Amino acid sequence: MREVSGKIRHLWHVHVAIRVVASVLLAYVFLLLLPSCANIGSPEGGPRDYTPPEVVKTSPEMGALNFKGNKVEINFDEIVNIKDQQKKVVVSPVQHDMPIIRSLGKKITVEFRDTMRPETTYVIDFSNAIEDNNEGNQLDGYAFTFSTGDEIDSLRVSGIVLNAHNLEPAQHVLVGLHSNLNDSAFTKLPFERITRTNDRGQFVIMGLKPGKYHIFALNDVDGDYRMARTEDVAFFDGIVEPMATTFASQDTIFTFDHQVDTVIEAVHTDFLPNNILLSMFNEQYKSLYLKTVGRPSANKLHFLFGAPVDTLPQLEILRPAVHASDWYRLERTARSDSLTYWLTDSALIKSDTITVAARYLRVDSADNVNWYQDTIHFGYTKPQYLIKREQDERKEREQKAKRLEELRNKQAQGKEVDSDEIKDLEKESAEPEPRLKMEFVKKGTLEVYDTVKVKFDAPVAAWDSHAMRLEMQRDSLWIPLTVPDFVPDNDYDLMTYRLPLTFSPDSSYRLIVDPGAVTSIYGLKNDSTGMEFKVKALEEYANMLVHVNVPYHAFIELLDGSDKVVRTVPVVNGKADFVNVIPNTYYLRLTLDANDNGKWDTGNYALHLQPEEVYYYPKALKLRRNWDMDQQWNIYETALDLQKPHAIKKNKPEEKKNKLEQKSKQGKNGTDEEEEEDEFNSTGFGNATYSGNRYRDYQNNR
Repeated sequence: MREVSGKIRHLWHVHVAIRVVASVLLAYVFLLLLPSCANIGSPEGGPRDYTPPEVVKTSPEMGALNFKGNKVEINFDEIVNIKDQQKKVVVSPVQHDMPIIRSLGKKITVEFRDTMRPETTYVIDFSNAIEDNNEGNQLDGYAFTFSTGDEIDSLRVSGIVLNAHNLEPAQHVLVGLHSNLNDSAFTKLPFERITRTNDRGQFVIMGLKPGKYHIFALNDVDGDYRMARTEDVAFFDGIVEPMATTFASQDTIFTFDHQVDTVIEAVHTDFLPNNILLSMFNEQYKSLYLKTVGRPSANKLHFLFGAPVDTLPQLEILRPAVHASDWYRLERTARSDSLTYWLTDSALIKSDTITVAARYLRVDSADNVNWYQDTIHFGYTKPQYLIKREQDERKEREQKAKRLEELRNKQAQGKEVDSDEIKDLEKESAEPEPRLKMEFVKKGTLEVYDTVKVKFDAPVAAWDSHAMRLEMQRDSLWIPLTVPDFVPDNDYDLMTYRLPLTFSPDSSYRLIVDPGAVTSIYGLKNDSTGMEFKVKALEEYANMLVHVNVPYHAFIELLDGSDKVVRTVPVVNGKADFVNVIPNTYYLRLTLDANDNGKWDTGNYALHLQPEEVYYYPKALKLRRNWDMDQQWNIYETALDLQKPHAIKKNKPEEKKNKLEQKSKQGKNGTDEEEEEDEFNSTGFGNATYSGNRYRDYQNNR
């Protein structure tokens, strides 16, 4: 293809040269015919330049052998800049000290600071970092190669890196090879040959010798070219053996009036494998240790761990010595990494300092989990802002009490006063009675799958269901219903409760809660409250039945326009049934749930465990009110990198300026915009073929 492209470029240059000469001659004749008094105007700017910079000379030459220097110069036909050098330009083999890369005018220089390795092929991969100074036209996919030995290692492998959980292209991450096939090479040795992915997640590793390799992707946060457990990584299960094959093709050169000019037979080289898929994941490794402790208020002790806690700490109060045995209520997060102990003993709450003997699990330097004993002192001093707030509130009440006394004296003297003002002052000057704060999580209109939820500002000790009334409206009457006991919304949140009741669609209800219906662990009671609410009719919803053939357990997630999960439904007998869905535009993501735990699980390199496979339905689905949809889905029909719809993709490719111009013109002409080409000449990764075994797919060569 490069030979054909060169011939096309040559014919184009000849054609342009002829036109330029003709234009100059015509202009010269025209000027001779002009009268001497004519004024010559300034020329127009002409059409915008969309041509990328062109290399005119290099030192050494491209593909040079036995290079002895330490500096490379690349000259262009126009002034150039290097954009995003740190994330786009990569030098292979790995450099200890990155070369100094500069652009000056029409020249780019690369000065190596490491000692040049003997008998080694060097590749300076600029990706699309080089652009012209005026219009920002990018020279895409430019790489400069030379060797310090007698030959160039010319093999290459290519593929794509996708985020395993959401199929986003992993942009500008490292992809590297190891000829050392030990598992520890990835964690202990820097890569031998490297490249970076482009803005589509695609990569090409060049300058390879024949041999056997392991290939990895790495978001190299610490810059050491090796895996750390906290970094995003990807690994290929098999061994990669680069090879080259040749094939012949016929290429046609057309004239400018679209007539066939020349048919050229060319021989091309195909470098394999060219469709390696690397699924990038993060192990979510966090070191287990006690991160912080504190006493955010007089009645709370807080523990924050660096990782989820499977076994809760063992706590013993040392001081004050006299306290209740049942001295706390535990609130925690779902991962149990944040623990809040609500104190129930007044002696502890009033104590300035609480001393606790804590026994908890933590990881040592050898990454082993062991019990650790610690003595922790929890001191508490009321913050100044709270003290000031209380003082201000007390002062305000005193002023209102003084005003109330003045009005009452006037009233006693028979003078006319504002009775409403007296009533307001009586309320506002009194010391407020502490109450348990209670609020409804959702009011107004509920979905048919919703229930009534309430949230408190302290843990609940007791409920009085007799002090609550639930009524359903029928015509103009309110019919009383039995009120079941509220139950905790989950097993770790002490303050959120729900009413375990299914409401009838297209119905209205009201819930009335009398004062004192709920009591907190501190004896505080709620004020009178309540709400009226309506439940939507079934006609307000859509239903969708998804038919999908999967090899084992799976679940499908319904996603909104931000790629966020709206609902999750398991696949049962090849079907996932989404019932009573709010009409909107949605997207689908399927996870092959290998361990059948109902959630996506990440990978683990040490265990050679790949992350669970994920697939997207490649189109948006518009669900309409009072409508049922039957949707067929073959998860293997579309190449994996083309599955995620563009509308919800976060890591979108860079738009080239000439493509923007084309889209603008096509928009004016009412035609569809064209797909942007990629360097792989494919509609998906590799050759647009996909067997379904995505970790071995590269073996299915052309």
